[in-house]
Amino acid sequence: MKTAFITGGTSGFGAAAARRFAKEGWQVVVTGRRAERLEALVKELGSGSALALHFDMRDKAAMEAALSSLPGNFRDIDVLVNNAGLALGTAPAPQAKLEDWNRMIDTNITGLVTITHKLLPALIKQKGAIVNISSIAGTYPYPGGNVYGGTKAFVTQFSLGLRSDLHGTGVRVTSIEPGMAETEFTLVRTGGNQTASDALYKGVRPLTADDIADMIFWVAMLPQHVNINRLEVMPVNQSSAGFQIFRES
Repeated sequence: MKTAFITGGTSGFGAAAARRFAKEGWQVVVTGRRAERLEALVKELGSGSALALHFDMRDKAAMEAALSSLPGNFRDIDVLVNNAGLALGTAPAPQAKLEDWNRMIDTNITGLVTITHKLLPALIKQKGAIVNISSIAGTYPYPGGNVYGGTKAFVTQFSLGLRSDLHGTGVRVTSIEPGMAETEFTLVRTGGNQTASDALYKGVRPLTADDIADMIFWVAMLPQHVNINRLEVMPVNQSSAGFQIFRES
């Protein structure tokens, strides 16, 4: 039985991906900060084929302890889905909170590279796959995107670097870069502002968590000799905008 290891499994893309893999008969390891959500997901998927690891991606010691606790039958990781991440705040750089910037960097970059490094031996052994969830924000800047966009640009470039360093190992690496997708993303970014979230997605028909989960699973199931380097996806009702111009009066 193959095993998928999915970070940020308490909601959104992570939870949807866990359900998608489990539906196809995979074992699933899901990580996250919210223990009650993780346990509920594992109960839904079946405790025999799903396992919850409760830790914050910023806590290296907790991460190491959780990985050390993995039962033998969950240690052969075939697919790592680096999904854990967040955006905080929408203010332009001069008004942004430095603590928000640091938390995004610690989660989206430091946590991601730490867990990837720790799982590389297992992935190489299995000739597995790494699917990193980046964002179109790493390619197309927008006001207020500042550090969030920077962290996702890192994820995209890190994915390409991994491809180079893992050359000859059989490990595949993909960066999936979604555009507008309706999850808890905007609620987290705005501190729980449901009105702001509803307004953003109103009339758009955005991507869904299930859409991205299907893409993750598709990438994972491609033949061993096929690698998707980058997969950029937007809803039909979203496209890249023109450059902004400031004109002096």
